[in-house]
Amino acid sequence: MAKEDLAAEAGEKQEPAPRLASSFAELGICKELVEACDLMGWKEPTRIQAEATPHALQGKDLIALAQTGSGKTGAFALPIIQDLLENRDVQQSFFACVLSPTRELAIQIAEQFEALGSAIGLRCVVLVGGVDRMQQVLAIGKRPHIVVGTPGRLLDHLADTKGFSLKKIKYLVLDEADKLLNVEFEKALDDILKEIPKDRRTFLFSATMTKKVNKLQRACLRNPAKVEAASKYSTVDSLKQEFYFVPADYKDCYLLHVLNERRESMIMIFVRTCESTRLLALMLRNLGLKAMSISGQMSQDKRLGALNRFKAKDCNILICTDVASRGLDIQGVDMVINYDIPMNSKDYVHRVGRTARAGRSGYAVSLVNQYEAQWFVLIEQLLGKKIDQCKVDPDEIMILKEPISDAKRIALTKMKDSGGRKKRRKVGDEDDEVEDHAHSKRSKPFKKSNRR
Repeated sequence: MAKEDLAAEAGEKQEPAPRLASSFAELGICKELVEACDLMGWKEPTRIQAEATPHALQGKDLIALAQTGSGKTGAFALPIIQDLLENRDVQQSFFACVLSPTRELAIQIAEQFEALGSAIGLRCVVLVGGVDRMQQVLAIGKRPHIVVGTPGRLLDHLADTKGFSLKKIKYLVLDEADKLLNVEFEKALDDILKEIPKDRRTFLFSATMTKKVNKLQRACLRNPAKVEAASKYSTVDSLKQEFYFVPADYKDCYLLHVLNERRESMIMIFVRTCESTRLLALMLRNLGLKAMSISGQMSQDKRLGALNRFKAKDCNILICTDVASRGLDIQGVDMVINYDIPMNSKDYVHRVGRTARAGRSGYAVSLVNQYEAQWFVLIEQLLGKKIDQCKVDPDEIMILKEPISDAKRIALTKMKDSGGRKKRRKVGDEDDEVEDHAHSKRSKPFKKSNRR
């Protein structure tokens, strides 16, 4: 029972919840930024923006928890840019540093900073791996106001790029903070914290958050304001969630069944391994579907190319690893499919957060086999609710077995052949990806026949 219900039963008088600001001007955002928000289509602040921004404008450190797609980037970008505007006489370079666990999210954050600050000449640099370092050095030489990057590449530049220092930054932001506070980023983050001043403002933002005090203390927060615009682990009400319980040997058949039901939708499919992204993309293209893949093994140019083709709706299916589950805001994603169930339950929250964003509706479906059932139960426990199960006539699934088998066999052969060419030429398979995608446009998509 909720605390409010218990209090009501006990006859306690409830304090009314404070009214949240209904406009950016009411939040205390200056005129220039209100106009920038309007140009971006932000008519009113989201809940996390309304709750977090006043604390940030008062100069407090922040720990902010909000659902994916709720406008977290705006909640930290607006106060930082406003502070920069209020000190425009100083025109300080390297005013703020924003850390992200993934390259794509870092690029997206920088794009939002640049859009909000375009009218005031805001300069931003993105420091991520997979991109030519010399180009980044030249961008650093232009003395940007905002530095956005992944921990590893940022640390490389701090060590090797002459004249680059963060000793005077005023803000440090950890976006997807729970991921950045994990062991895999521990050494890089500790080294970065040694290079920046303790006298700064620190914002931690995430859709899921660790409560381990030692991890939060590492970020050196000083009496932070805590804002929770969502429960600890939750999904938005506009997201419909279902699952199929499938035999492992027939998971591809169930996947094609689901895709056939929603042929015109924009769909993201999450798998566990980089190899699976490539295999599924090839298999689906052999079946006439417009699918592309993205994974951590691809070069940065290829990853951005696949994302851009998906955003432009050149293809409507993107198969990805969890590299794409964190923070990416891709407009119009109708559906998320968990082809492989994540072993870390929090990853489920981030995956399904790619749809039902900014108040729109969305659909998430999970294909759970007999070996993954225990992980799915843990996801339900994390969410605090049961997810509805879908049923389908087994005959409808068996019809798909033969075409799936043929398509997968061809895909495996192509992967083997392209792997050999890669060793000989020492280049990636981007040309194959584009060629196969073009071929899928010409192929007729497979649909199940009414004949038995």
